[in-house]
Amino acid sequence: MKYAVTGKQMKAIDEDTINRIGIPSVVLMERAALAVADAAETLMAGRYKKNEKKPARIAAVCGTGNNGADGIAAGRILWGRGYEVSVFLAGNPEQGTEEYQLQRKIAQKLGIPVKPAAELKLEGGEIVLDALFGIGLGRNVAGEYRCLIERLAKQEDVDVVAVDIPSGIHADTGAVMGTALRARVTVTFGYVKSGLLLYPGREYAGRVSVEDIGFSDCSRERAGWDAIVLEREDLRFLPKRPMDSNKGTFGKLLVIAGCVGMSGAAYLSALAAYRTGTGLVKILTVPENRTVLQTLLPEAIVEVLQPPEDEAGDELSNTRKYCQTVREQCAWADAIVIGPGLGQKPYAESLAETVLAASGAPIVVDADALNMVARLPRLEAYLAGRAVVTPHMGEMARLTGQTIEMLKADRRLAAREYAARIQAVCVLKDASTVTADSDGHVWINASGCSAMAKGGSGDVLAGVIGSLLAQGMERTEAAALGVYLHGLMGEHAAERQGDKGVLARDLANAFFISQEIASYETKTLREVAECQWH
Repeated sequence: MKYAVTGKQMKAIDEDTINRIGIPSVVLMERAALAVADAAETLMAGRYKKNEKKPARIAAVCGTGNNGADGIAAGRILWGRGYEVSVFLAGNPEQGTEEYQLQRKIAQKLGIPVKPAAELKLEGGEIVLDALFGIGLGRNVAGEYRCLIERLAKQEDVDVVAVDIPSGIHADTGAVMGTALRARVTVTFGYVKSGLLLYPGREYAGRVSVEDIGFSDCSRERAGWDAIVLEREDLRFLPKRPMDSNKGTFGKLLVIAGCVGMSGAAYLSALAAYRTGTGLVKILTVPENRTVLQTLLPEAIVEVLQPPEDEAGDELSNTRKYCQTVREQCAWADAIVIGPGLGQKPYAESLAETVLAASGAPIVVDADALNMVARLPRLEAYLAGRAVVTPHMGEMARLTGQTIEMLKADRRLAAREYAARIQAVCVLKDASTVTADSDGHVWINASGCSAMAKGGSGDVLAGVIGSLLAQGMERTEAAALGVYLHGLMGEHAAERQGDKGVLARDLANAFFISQEIASYETKTLREVAECQWH
């Protein structure tokens, strides 16, 4: 796992490293500049033949802060390697920081062309070092800087290397602050910034390289961090499968899903649960779905419930019998998934409330079940301490009363606030999914791809998380690891079938994990994370 930080936290880490530990600012700056220069040279290597003379022109476009100083220093290093480098300064150079003034003077003494940004003219083919703004940008870009960024953004055949973060992107939320410059590569220092993981910042950043320039973990522990980001090595925390075991060892999952015409949602959730390792999966659905589900997934147990209003006889008596059967099915399960394709008929509301009230098992509340919670706020009381809710942006808007635009402005805040309100784990699904628990801990997902934007993908995720819960994982770790694993499934499926050809069933069938990654680990993901949080 790695850590994502906000701009304020990164500044605190920087200050602690310089003032308490005693590493000079100029040392950190030189290492940062070296990392940027290396990234730019790697990018240029793809443009020219191995033995060709270095013809690339490099424009270091710099603001007056320390980010601008990093850009000047990177340009100077590339100049020393034989590239044609010019430095273009935006803003008033006399108002620059101490480090900026130092780097500017060094460049001038070496004879590197240092010009006002107004003189910048690109012919195409250049590498632009974007060092206008760093991680401290807190208001919309305006004036000279806005005009410069917009002019650069229109330039064709130019590759941009962003220094720490693309200029115009908010370091915490990934928002575009009025205007922003898209990078081919972003070289960020010490720790990834949350805004580089959240859209649209993630798109503007291009390929992100996190470079160690000398910050210590003790400084990060003092300053704190914003979120945890899982990596492939964290798949070792998935439930182990001992040899001396049976189907009951790996949990029993009840999937309550699928109204008439929506058998696919139940199938996808159940298939994903089996693929993720659950020993027994039972689907509770309407009678019309029995045949298709038993045909598609013969491994699953299929139980059917006739809606009380559709049965002959006394409706009150039918309802009591119906609810008793639901309670009995819930008592069987180690974990429950409710909602995929459930529909919005009256019986579904009764079913959802009965399940939420009767079962003490951990439960994934998804899709139509979330819409019922939005319509019947009293159901939120049943979620505390046991639920994982998995809303997409539209469902989250209905649950919170906020617009999608408001939610996307700060996904972390939206997930944190809702998780705290309902005292449950919230998986806010998006191109960059955020998971939050009721204590305010956040996990930002970095896996996945656009191939997953297909109907049924959310049903698969519900099944994956439900499977991990049934196998005994704690709710937060099941949610965060389930989201990450779901993204890897999408990437793996896309490699095989292309971005456009992937179906939701392909995600479930793409489950893979190497034995090396899955090697024995005594601590759980949650235990490791808790040690770090505290």
